[in-house]
This record gives sequence, structure tokens and C-alpha cells, in this order.
Amino acid sequence: MTPQPHAKPQGCSNAKLRQFTRRVSQHYDQEMAQIGLKTTQYSLLSQVLHRGPIRPGDLAKAMTLDASTLTRNLKPLVASGWLSVGAGADSRSHLVSITEAGRAKRAEAQRRWKAAQDSLNQLLGVEQVLALHELIDGSLQRFAERESAS
Repeated sequence: MTPQPHAKPQGCSNAKLRQFTRRVSQHYDQEMAQIGLKTTQYSLLSQVLHRGPIRPGDLAKAMTLDASTLTRNLKPLVASGWLSVGAGADSRSHLVSITEAGRAKRAEAQRRWKAAQDSLNQLLGVEQVLALHELIDGSLQRFAERESAS
């Protein structure tokens, strides 16, 4: 649907985006629930797999999370034995690492994520998903440019 030449957006863009992201998150969470994970937990396992061992502060920064949110999200993954938090370079630092069980869980979750992505592509249409990605990437770039100019 192409906007009219002088049309103005109706409604709140923030509310529309939040509604859409909630629906997409629910779609992915339904797949992840089949193996007892949430998409946030899959993301955390993936980040630690690729970046770890990593200090919690660096992990929070990489994931754009505040420290308390990261701590809350780490707890169930550590309790399940998928991640471990051990001593770092000195007595005050810690490192988050993925365990072998965590690697296996992440591989299982990656298959569920792929199924969620494929079904989202089917639901929305590949062309629309590609256009959506392009729109999001371009919009994020504009925010980044504005931030670097300040």
C-alpha cells in the first residue's frame, strides 16, 4: 500500500510498532515454548556462545540491556545448567560462559528459531519481510547518524 502524496501518519507510531513487535515476539515464543525456552533466553545463549566467556557488563552492553535485567535473565539459564558464571581476571570480576548442555540447548533452539522464521516468512510473505528489514535497517541507520552527530 503506497501512501498518498500529502498523507500524514495516523495514530501513534510507537504504539503500532510495539503492537507489531509483541505479535512477532509471541510468534517466536510459541516455537521456543516447545523446548521450554523464551526467545530472550535463546538470544542470551546465542550471545554467550559467540562472545563468551564474557563479563556480565560487556554482555549487557552488547545486548543493550541494563545490568539488573541481564542478571534476572541469566538466573534461569544458570539454574538449568546452560550457562555458568565463574571467576574473572580478578576477585571482583566474573565471566559468563556457555556449558556443553547450553550448546546443545542452543542448537535445539536454533532449529525452533528457524521454524519460526520460516513460518513468519510464509505468513507475511518473503517480499514484505524483506521490505520490513530494509525499512527497519534504514530507520536504525538514521537514529545512529543522529546520535553520532550529537
